[in-house]
Amino acid sequence: MYSFRRPPDEQIRRFLREQAELDFSYAEVGATAGEPPAGFQHHEVRVPLGQGENDFEAAKAALRRWAEFDTGWTELCWPDAPPAPGQTVAVIARRLGVRLLNACRIIYVVDEPNVFGFAYGTLPHHAEQGEERFQVRRRPEDDTAWYEVTAFFRPNLRTIRLAWPLVQRLVNQFRNESAKAMQHAVRE
Repeated sequence: MYSFRRPPDEQIRRFLREQAELDFSYAEVGATAGEPPAGFQHHEVRVPLGQGENDFEAAKAALRRWAEFDTGWTELCWPDAPPAPGQTVAVIARRLGVRLLNACRIIYVVDEPNVFGFAYGTLPHHAEQGEERFQVRRRPEDDTAWYEVTAFFRPNLRTIRLAWPLVQRLVNQFRNESAKAMQHAVRE
């Protein structure tokens, strides 16, 4: 959904309810847990967040409150609950005077001693088809904490296909800026 203004909250809620009833927009659901599938573009970001138990716990808390969306031009509607399988979320991206409302559904959550994260997949009215995994990892060999984003994606909507080089640059920019947002969240 495109607009020049932020959609009213009730419109976003209606959009989320409608999208929650639909299947994923791609067949390779859950593939971020393994090898990325063919036919998609792939992008990965990996940045250090700090060292030790405190930084790792701060990184986990930041992911639970969706801090990776604190980029200044993306907004998660609404980050009032930590990620959970089956949860449908909406993201508003604001660029070049246009707001794009997209919906995704959480596929899985990983919560292990040295790894915490989740993956979500796109729903039919999302600009892209694909999946993104956001996670933090603690490396036992040097006790460092890392933020990782793994994504596979391709254009979904006809209008996005026309502007795909620009959109592709923006979604990759989001992943890079989400890393900066996580670094900032852990430092606070």
